[in-house]
Amino acid sequence: MTLLDNLSAIVGDAFAAADLDRALGAVKPADRPDLAQFQSNGALAAAKAAKENPRAIAEKIIEKLLGHEAFDRLTVAGPGFININLTKDYLKAGLGAISNDADVGAWRASDPEKIVIDYGGPNVAKPLHVGHLRAAIIGESLKRIFRAAGNEVIGDVHLGDWGLQMGQLISEMALRSPALAYFDANNKGPFPKEPPISIADLEEMYPAASAACKADEARAGLARKATKELQAGRPGYRALWRHFVDLSVDAMRVDYDDLGVEFDLWKGEADADAYIPELTDDLRNRGILEHSDGAEIIRVARDDDKKELPPIIFLNSEGAVGYHATDVATIVDRQRNIAPDRMLYVVDARQRLHFEQVFRAVEKAGYFEEARLEHLWFGTMNGKDGKPFKTREGGTLKLRDFINMVTERAIDRLRENGFADGYSSEETSKVAQLVGIAALKFADLSNPRTSDYIFDLDRFMAFEGKTGPYLLYASVRIKSVLDKAAAAGLKPAGDFVLEESEETDLALALLAFGDAHKSAIEKRMPHILCDHAYRLAQSFSKFYAACPIVSAPEVRLQTARLALAKLTGAQLKIVLDLLGLEAPERM
Repeated sequence: MTLLDNLSAIVGDAFAAADLDRALGAVKPADRPDLAQFQSNGALAAAKAAKENPRAIAEKIIEKLLGHEAFDRLTVAGPGFININLTKDYLKAGLGAISNDADVGAWRASDPEKIVIDYGGPNVAKPLHVGHLRAAIIGESLKRIFRAAGNEVIGDVHLGDWGLQMGQLISEMALRSPALAYFDANNKGPFPKEPPISIADLEEMYPAASAACKADEARAGLARKATKELQAGRPGYRALWRHFVDLSVDAMRVDYDDLGVEFDLWKGEADADAYIPELTDDLRNRGILEHSDGAEIIRVARDDDKKELPPIIFLNSEGAVGYHATDVATIVDRQRNIAPDRMLYVVDARQRLHFEQVFRAVEKAGYFEEARLEHLWFGTMNGKDGKPFKTREGGTLKLRDFINMVTERAIDRLRENGFADGYSSEETSKVAQLVGIAALKFADLSNPRTSDYIFDLDRFMAFEGKTGPYLLYASVRIKSVLDKAAAAGLKPAGDFVLEESEETDLALALLAFGDAHKSAIEKRMPHILCDHAYRLAQSFSKFYAACPIVSAPEVRLQTARLALAKLTGAQLKIVLDLLGLEAPERM
């Protein structure tokens, strides 16, 4: 149980002893930290139901709590709020518990689940760009956050590798190099193991093929025909498609690795293709598929809908499958081969209608419960003009160029702050990449997932304030404190000492981790852990300024404060890891 869970249970018992609803004992951090550490507002609701004075009820609850080891001071404030301060012994016991916990106070789910998180969604043959950033960063953090609570989590990149863009590329290659073996309809293989093009060629072909198809209906017809033949299993097209996928994945892995993003599965829409014939027959036989203008659709509208919800197109008029069908089939694939309790989709807000349609279709077909399918949509990262982030020329910025940009800016900031003095250029570059990626990821994650935000590189790269570099510096600083103490022959030991207010504040910050972790999971919002990390770093900074460690007048203070510093460093490291941030050894 978390600190708030424990306190709520204790106060809830007091409400129950007064013949009131136990749930009214919920405890939360105080709205006025200058007056109390925590508060319970249940007396107001209890008074309304019982038609009694809320202050009288609050006083009655306090009487039942007097003498409990957890509470140092209990008072009634305002119309009936119960203000709570905890005893030093209770806080020290909590610190002892998390110091003996390998996860330093992380929340553990009582009923862990098996979860698939779909959070990549890049298209084959197209370089990763800033538009792919939020899905990768948020999804990776959520994966780590859920895993830390004891859930089994599988991250799937879910490549866009099976739609019309594949037919556009294949037909473009056929026009450019018709003599290649892949275009001989009688050739069943084997085909060359080495691709006939490079990733650079592929990235040039993608926009060229797309533009040509938009400009010429006959050209678009070739792309549709190639798509249908690919999906039907034409050997040459399948071999060429495999080259496209392999080249693209190799390039993606480099960018994702630099972002600290890892996927357990590199599956795509094509992996669901084998299920399409079976699902089509099943849906037809049960009358779920309907004919409409030559296509086959699934109606997902309900009588109580407040807005019109269009049907999904399972098969288009040419018999080809689209995104709706492959997403339905992907859910079936995951259900059969992974059997997850829940599937989470970290995809931007523009796809809200799409996922609502797909989830309803899956529920209607009986393949998976809609309630266990969640679209965790997110807002956009915008430039200072308030519009989606672009290059100065107005184009889409490649992710590789973006990573290089933040790394170069990090090098400048390290030198400006004197952090690069005496470092080799190699170590400076390594630290700069960690700092740059931390600035980038924390700037994204520290905003609520559903909010848009303005990307301001100079502000996000600062070593003060609520930024990624500040948190990395805090982590490195704690390690430096521990190293200097060790060099002076001091070791963390003894009971925790909470004699100064800064020590108590740091203890409260450390004990808040479990609640922050639990809340981040329940709300699917990593920014809650960003807030915790910042509060923890700030609390340590105030503690370190007010409470000398090595120069403390007594050995018991030296070792106890050192233990508090060690615990803070360990927890901060874990929280940073949950956010996907890595601190250097020194800076």
